[in-house]
Amino acid sequence: MPEIIRSVRGRATQEKVIERSRFIACCAHVSGEAEAKAFVAEIAGMHPAATHNCYAFVADRTGALQRFSDDGEPQGTAGMPILEVIKSKGLYETAVVVTRYFGGVKLGAGGLVRAYASSCAEVLDAAEICLWQSAAKFAVTVDYPQADAALRFFAARGLTVADAEYAAEVRYTLSMPATERETFVRALTDALNGRVKIEKTGEAFEPFPLGE
Repeated sequence: MPEIIRSVRGRATQEKVIERSRFIACCAHVSGEAEAKAFVAEIAGMHPAATHNCYAFVADRTGALQRFSDDGEPQGTAGMPILEVIKSKGLYETAVVVTRYFGGVKLGAGGLVRAYASSCAEVLDAAEICLWQSAAKFAVTVDYPQADAALRFFAARGLTVADAEYAAEVRYTLSMPATERETFVRALTDALNGRVKIEKTGEAFEPFPLGE
């Protein structure tokens, strides 16, 4: 299984009107088919009066788990175009639902393909795309005199502190790509002249910025 994939972080929504039909596109990161189907059902539940809730998703990290639905639109005009856009952007564990409120003007097969594909592309362009990868979770404990230096170290490396506890000592909780673990421990220890306690607290599959 790939150690690093591209996927959206969180959710995004985009809306537009084409020939009086209202198209609302929503995307989300999903971990598996069950989560993807739950997202589709949630969006459909938010739009019970919509004419169509068409969707597609790539719900795994290899691209093997793909599903799509035209939800009543002519075959091949909605779900497949949405899926092709997801794939063209190299995204995994990603689901997109495009809701349509019919405005009375038929778009034709070509028009529908363009409408659904462009709606999908626009919502993915609006979403935050990250590199999802195996992450190591750490607790970093320092004395108060080292607290500012530790924060500067984290900031210089683009690491976000998930939690900070201020008691007899300062304890920071953060994550980083697992591949950077050894370098992180060595560099932080050197930066603080050994006056730091670093504990690995767990592992997860998490998003990190794409970078420059």
